[in-house]
Amino acid sequence: MKKAKIYIPTKTAMQSGRGKTKKWVLSFETKNTKTNPLMGWESGEDTLSEVILTFSSKEKAIKYAKKNNILYQVIEPKKSSFIIKSYADNFLKD
Repeated sequence: MKKAKIYIPTKTAMQSGRGKTKKWVLSFETKNTKTNPLMGWESGEDTLSEVILTFSSKEKAIKYAKKNNILYQVIEPKKSSFIIKSYADNFLKD
């Protein structure tokens, strides 16, 4: 049976906004990964590792996984605490 994880991807270090972090992603877990003896690259026989599906909501991703008999694991996003402060706060002593 296929295994997958459902999550919201984090923003990359090159992004300043949160534009691509609103969609839920269903990605399949890889299996049978091997190291290519000639080149040293990691390779595998499982083509599902290349498939990444995006959904507008978590419920739609779960519904898709249930409909297609996919074992899934939902990874909830972590809430980040954002503290607003001014540049001068770096130099003030508490």
